[in-house]
Amino acid sequence: TGGQIGLLAGLSPLVSLAASPFWTGTADATRRHKAILAMTIVGAGGMALLLSRQTEFGWLVALICLYAFLSAPIFSLVDSATLSLLGERKQRYGRVRVWGTVGWGVMAPVAGELIGRFGLHWAFWGYAILLGIGLVIALNIPFHHIQVGGSFRSGMRTLLTNRHWMLFLLMVFFAGVGMASINNYLFIYMDGLGADESLMGIALTVSTLSELPVMFFGDRLLKRFGARGMLILAMAVIGVRLLLYSATDLPWVVLIIQLVHGLTFPIIYLAGVSYADQSAPPGVKATAQGMFGSALMGFGAAAGGLLGGLLLERTDPAGMYRIVGLVVLAALFLFILFEWRGGKKEKTA
Repeated sequence: TGGQIGLLAGLSPLVSLAASPFWTGTADATRRHKAILAMTIVGAGGMALLLSRQTEFGWLVALICLYAFLSAPIFSLVDSATLSLLGERKQRYGRVRVWGTVGWGVMAPVAGELIGRFGLHWAFWGYAILLGIGLVIALNIPFHHIQVGGSFRSGMRTLLTNRHWMLFLLMVFFAGVGMASINNYLFIYMDGLGADESLMGIALTVSTLSELPVMFFGDRLLKRFGARGMLILAMAVIGVRLLLYSATDLPWVVLIIQLVHGLTFPIIYLAGVSYADQSAPPGVKATAQGMFGSALMGFGAAAGGLLGGLLLERTDPAGMYRIVGLVVLAALFLFILFEWRGGKKEKTA
């Protein structure tokens, strides 16, 4: 049923909320980053194959929870290793991460063709096969470059008492709420405008392509605006983007709005990965990446999906986007206010 589908869709980010910090914290505490990455990759692939053979709702709930638990730390662990390998060139992280966007753009039509020809089960098999290739590559990543100075407990205490870091995570959460409302309900919104499936596909392609230049030149954006400045920019664009959706009733205008996607998710991701690495003491850098991922794609995604669904029961998609857009912009205003007052106090001190 629709309610069951909604529950299954909401389970993954909720489980990831706790799972990502758990796994990355365990990796930092035990210094077994590569072993944990390999184990979670194998587990996620196995859960995907089991999901492809299951049709009972109860088993789907259990398997999706296990899948989310095992897949949650993969990106955070790889991001931590990548930043360590980059050393003094960490600002060039976006030029590595851009290949994730390329992979997404290349595989989307290939996956669609495979599923159309051979059935939906090939989505799961394709995922497992590609994860297997990823596992071979991951086993050759030299995780020994990750800094391990200091005790894990001391590092976590420093991280959790860092006011700027916690405020940054709170704003990432609100950005995640805005992004989730777009990602979860865009096609419902476009359907209400009378758009067909081909236009929806083009909208997804446009947003994917818009990420490429931003990821590639991310080092210049970081140098110009800094991580917190980039987060402010992304939140402003998310809020305006949501309000623009709510103001149009023409399907083709959505394609134009989709062009600004490059100034939302990739900007947040680059800023978050960079700021997590800057804020975390040696020995808890993977944990910081997990906290960032949890705030954006765990708690933020779950809250955004829930809020959007609740609003859709009381208004139309345009009204939902208008309200969420105003919430994001209000949060941004408070963020800037706190930043300004905090900076003023530091200067006075």
